[in-house]
This record gives sequence, structure tokens and C-alpha cells, in this order.
Amino acid sequence: MVKNILKKSLYLKQLARRLRLKYYQPEWSRIISADKGLWDKALNSDIESNILIATSIGGYLPGVTLESLLAVALTLRKSKVHILLCDKVLPACLDCTLGISVSEQELAHFGPQKSLCNSCFRYSDNTYKALRLKVHYYSEFLTKEDLELAASISGSLNLSEIENYVLNGLAVGEHAMAGALRFYAKATMENERYSEAILRRYLEAALLTVFAIENMVRKNEFDCAVFHHGIYVPQGLIGEVLRSHKIRVVNWNPAYRKSCFIFSHNNTYHRTLLAEPTEKWENMRWGKTIEKELLDYLKSRWHGTKDWIWFHEKPRFDIKNIKKELSIDFSKPCIGLLTNVLWDAKLHYETNVFASMVDWVIQTIEYFQKRPDLQLIIRVHPAEIRGTVPSRQPIEKEIKSAFPRLANNIFVIPASSNISTYILMEKCDSVIIFGTKSGVELTSMGIPVIVAGEAWIKNKGVTFDPKNIDEYFKLLDNLPFRKNMDNEKLKRAYRYAYHFFFRRMIPVNKIKKISNNLDRFLGIIYKMRANNLIEFLPGKDKGLDVICDGIIYGNDFIYHAEENSIDFRHDKDLKCKFACTAP
Repeated sequence: MVKNILKKSLYLKQLARRLRLKYYQPEWSRIISADKGLWDKALNSDIESNILIATSIGGYLPGVTLESLLAVALTLRKSKVHILLCDKVLPACLDCTLGISVSEQELAHFGPQKSLCNSCFRYSDNTYKALRLKVHYYSEFLTKEDLELAASISGSLNLSEIENYVLNGLAVGEHAMAGALRFYAKATMENERYSEAILRRYLEAALLTVFAIENMVRKNEFDCAVFHHGIYVPQGLIGEVLRSHKIRVVNWNPAYRKSCFIFSHNNTYHRTLLAEPTEKWENMRWGKTIEKELLDYLKSRWHGTKDWIWFHEKPRFDIKNIKKELSIDFSKPCIGLLTNVLWDAKLHYETNVFASMVDWVIQTIEYFQKRPDLQLIIRVHPAEIRGTVPSRQPIEKEIKSAFPRLANNIFVIPASSNISTYILMEKCDSVIIFGTKSGVELTSMGIPVIVAGEAWIKNKGVTFDPKNIDEYFKLLDNLPFRKNMDNEKLKRAYRYAYHFFFRRMIPVNKIKKISNNLDRFLGIIYKMRANNLIEFLPGKDKGLDVICDGIIYGNDFIYHAEENSIDFRHDKDLKCKFACTAP
């Protein structure tokens, strides 16, 4: 009952947010006091690199937690670390979420300053000050003229021009639009009363970010900048400016596996994983133990037992009852279709086949309504209702609007359904996806996958990747395929899946998933657990070493998990034995 009240009450959600920020910040004062001499020495050591940790949004507790940890680890590795925080100057930001942290009317009229900014800034500022590192603030780098210019541009630009607005080659409008869509949790802002005022606030915030970062890099020299997400406001604009100044950028996000994170060079992983060279993984060492580890993990994802990002609650696998409930005849050819959350990471991709995910879904349904020989099973992403920011534009509503009555061969499984996506797709001849990471898993099950959007499995040599709409529908004309992927492609899919889930998802030992009921109730994703600074020194945590080496030296953010397998360790032991006994 209390949980339901919390979900329905904005005030209680804001209270829970303030409690999170007040009581769950990393306890750096306690940890440093245990090794004061080591920390003093690190602060005064010779500097080998200058690193900017551009946290900016102190209210994003997962960001402050990991980025303060990185600040400590990098300082212990002879880096001079600078911190950047917004000190209540941005008129909109990532921390603003409709009905979760602020109301639409309040953001439109007052910005986040009334409800969010004080707690956001105060507690994160105290956390970083405990480290005695240089903390910079947005207001340091914004002049009166900057404030006036941002207000002028955001207030005078035609509404239709905002999304594509570019300033000095920087995609300011794209990130402003992405930020506003994230606030609304929709792929469009149609029929939203305050949408224009809020979009203009995001544009103004985007401009202020550009001006602040431009002024900052003129006064400071940085070898690399690290910050979460890499899109939205302000993170997307920070990246735009730094890249224009040839400063290395590192972005990160929490990964799916427990205690793991994805780091990427130059841009958000939403983009870099699409373009990652296949040479990074296609020739990796392989063995029976590695393959078993992968398959065991992929099977665990059916229940989410090894993950901390998981959207299926008590999934159902009773296929006989599911068949009866949905009235699907699995003896006839079935084609799966997996959607994404419409607003999530809505970026421009030049190689997209369709104008949008909605366009793809509508055109695909129109096609299958003329193919009664096939059954189309549309599985709506459970994150629409179970994600951190539940969608306010469900794809099911879009489908019903376009098709008041669906043909008998089209089946829509809503986001609220606890029917396992995996058990449904296992019954399909093939699966069509847009941008979901499920393509990585489905190909490892041997299921043929057609990619219509920008999924990470695309261009890895294991999926069908049409370049245009004609190619897409020609592929559909060939359905059903009536056979699984061949063995060569399946083994290639295994390698990429292992690379994706075990090598690109880097474990950090000191970050732990929350198991306490109160913590979950307050919305805490993870905590840092440490007793002293020695635990962050080089050699103490392989994953943290990989991350720090990537930030400092530009090395690949690849955690070679395969080296921990019995297959590989045996070879290493032999090499060590020969080396140790050599004359």
C-alpha cells in the first residue's frame, strides 16, 4: 500500500529523492581518514594527466557514486582530477522527470530551482569537497552576456527550428529535444500543454552548457573528460564542445550485469557500440568453459538472477497456457517483433531504414496483415512500465490508433504482460527488431534476426541488415526462413555476445547491488562499499584498472574476462612454468 502511495504522490517521490541524496552519498570522509597519509601523498604527487569529471547533475546519485570513486582511483594513479557541478543555474536538466521529480507546470514556470536544485547541489558538493579536489561550478564560466544570449536565442527561435538548431557546428537542438522528450517520457510532445515552454527551457540550458564549457576549456587544460550518459542536457552538450576542442571524451552507463558498467571513447555507447570494429572480438580466445559461461548467463537472463537492470517481473514460461491465452497456433510460422521504449535515447541515426520506430511498427503491421500465412507476435518492451522512467507514449496505443481492428494473424503482447519474451521468441521462425539489445541474445539462440533500426547486433555479420525500405520488405517476402542460423554464424554470435556481456561490461568490485528493502523502496540502484583507500590502488581491482587505463591512456574499455577461464589459465600456467624454468 505504501509503495502505491509513493508511486502516485509527487511530493513523496521528491521526499524519497532528498533522502537518497542526504543519506546515501559515498562516505569519503570516513574512508580517507583511514588512509590520510596515502591521500595527502596522492594529492601532492607529480601529475601525469589532467582529468575532468563533469558530473554536472549532482542529483543523479548513481553518477556521483561512481564518478567520485573514479576521482579517487585516478588521483591514486597520479592524475590531477577536476570536478564540474551545476550550481543551480541550468533552467532544465537530466534530473527533471515529469511526475517523478517535478511537475510539468512547475518546470515550465519556475525551472528546477524551486524543488530540485538545492538538494541536488548541496549534497554532491559536500561529497566532492570531502576529497579536497578542485571543484568547478557552471556559474564560474557564465557571464551576464552569456545568460542574456542564451535567453534571447531560446526565446526567439521558431519552435519548428529548435530540434535541428546548430550553433558553431554543435548539435544543440538535438540534445535539447532529447532532454525534453526524456522529461515527458515520450517520442513526441504533441498535446502536451507546456511542451513549448519546456523545450525552450531545455534549449536555454543546452546553450548555457555550451557557453560554460567553452569558457572552461579556455581557462583549463584537460587531457580527458569523463561523464555519464553522453546525451541529453547537459551531458550531450559537454561532449559536443569537448570533441570540438579535440579533448578526449569518455562516457559511461550502468550495464545489465550486476556491479558492471559500459565505458566508451568519444561518444555515448548508444553510438559507439554500433561502430565498434569487429576485430575487437571476432578473433578472441575461445573454449568450452567460456562458451558454457556465456550460455549459463544468457539463460539466467530469462529470470534476471545475475543482473541489476531487469524488466521482467515474475516471468511466465508455461507455454501451453500461454498458447491457449493468446490463441496462437505455434505449429504455424510465427514471426516475432520486439519494440523499444519510444523516447529512450532518441537520437539521429543517418542509417535508419525508417523515419521512426512507430513508422516501422505501422508499416510492418500493414505488411503482415496481407500475409495471413504468417503470424506476427509483437512483444511490447516491459520497460514501458517497469523502466526507471515509465513511458507516457505506449506503443500499444499507437497501434490501436492506426489499426482499430487488427487482422487475426497479428498478436500484441502488452508491456504489462508477464509472459516471458524469451519463451515467445523461441517459438518464432525469426524475429524483427529495431534497437533492442535482445538481438544479441536471440542470435545466440540461433534465431534469425532482421534489424530495422540501430541495434548493437547490427553489422556484426550475424543478422539481416537491410539498408533501405525496399530491402527490408524483400527480406520479409522471404519469410518464413524455416531454418535456424548456421553453425558458423552461431559461433560468431556467441563471440559477440560474450564480448558484449562479459568484456564490454566491466565489473567494479566496490560497487554493489542493493538488496535492502528500504534501499529499494527509496530507489537506490547501487552503493559503494569500501573501508580504505588501499582498495582503490592499481592492481586491487582488474575492472577498475581497465577503466582507469582507458581514461588516462586511451586504452580500449575491454575487460578480458576470457583470461579468467580455465581454458586460458591453463595456457598461461604452462607459459609461466616454461618461463620460470628457462636457463
